[in-house]
Amino acid sequence: MDITEMLRKAQESGASDIFIIAGLPLSYKVNGVLKELSETNLLPADTQDIIEQIYVLAGNRDISHFEEHGDDDFSFAVPGMSRFRVSTYKQRGSMAAVVRVIAFSLPHPYELGISENIIRLVDANKGLILVTGPAGSGKSTTLACMVDHINSTRENHIITLEDPLEFLHKHKKSIVSQREISTDTDSYIVALRAALRQSPDVILLGEMRDYETIQTAMTAAETGHLVLSSLHTIGAANTIDRIIDVFPPNQQRQITVQLAMVLNAVVSQQLVPATDGTLIPAFEVMTLTPAIRNMIRDGKLHQIDGVIYSSASADMIAMDTSLLNLVRQNRITKLTAVKYASNPEMLEKKLKMI
Repeated sequence: MDITEMLRKAQESGASDIFIIAGLPLSYKVNGVLKELSETNLLPADTQDIIEQIYVLAGNRDISHFEEHGDDDFSFAVPGMSRFRVSTYKQRGSMAAVVRVIAFSLPHPYELGISENIIRLVDANKGLILVTGPAGSGKSTTLACMVDHINSTRENHIITLEDPLEFLHKHKKSIVSQREISTDTDSYIVALRAALRQSPDVILLGEMRDYETIQTAMTAAETGHLVLSSLHTIGAANTIDRIIDVFPPNQQRQITVQLAMVLNAVVSQQLVPATDGTLIPAFEVMTLTPAIRNMIRDGKLHQIDGVIYSSASADMIAMDTSLLNLVRQNRITKLTAVKYASNPEMLEKKLKMI
């Protein structure tokens, strides 16, 4: 099977992911729905052949790390087509891979359903902004749109630390240094500490994985940098809980106080099925008011959801309010809204009034 032709078909079909797994036909995911490209199941020899071709296409990448450890992550581009993020792994003794399709150019945020209020969060010159949500919810795309907004409007030095690189940013008004973990540097923590000596204005940290990385990112935000990052959490209060829980008990009080000072906003997102068959994002946005800073500092995280839910501000919106607005715009069904709601019973009551 010709790998370039396979990637082209996936891109032209609007696929977000390609699945190369023995025992199944070659499959694509389009708007959250799995589709089979052929009727023939792939054999272990087929998946090995396809994956070896991918490694050749990715600049003759060394496959020995994957063969030895059973996992690998990398990205590559096919000129005139698209970029691809690859996660290779072994399952049942055979080679397998999931390939994410990434457009060369970022669409306009508003075409993606990302509001101006979210993009303009990065107009701040310092502090920490977190974009959270489950895997595949579009966090990387939202962060890339934020970086592009800064790149288009400010003369800054933006350093991105990613694993692997996804969207490639051209230098516009800003200088954008993009570093790939394991290719350009050893680890997030090494790259982040080095970044603080590279005169950054903005640091994009692909993911906050451990307490050392989180602590260094918070220190960077505290010392006058704008830090953008992501976490696999749902909801603002859960995100703050997760960050604090990463730390040893004897450090949690200090981190709570530091987080209350440096955090600017938490954007939590999920992709939901739209009435036209596509997927659109629904957002919860929490911006840090003095009241919320006090709640974090005092450990009253359970009160945060209530503040967001009852807010009338455009800068503070609950997930269920976002879903309700999408129903009002006829972009999603009432059934979809309830399925993805944080508080389904409460949302059902509100939907009955529409």
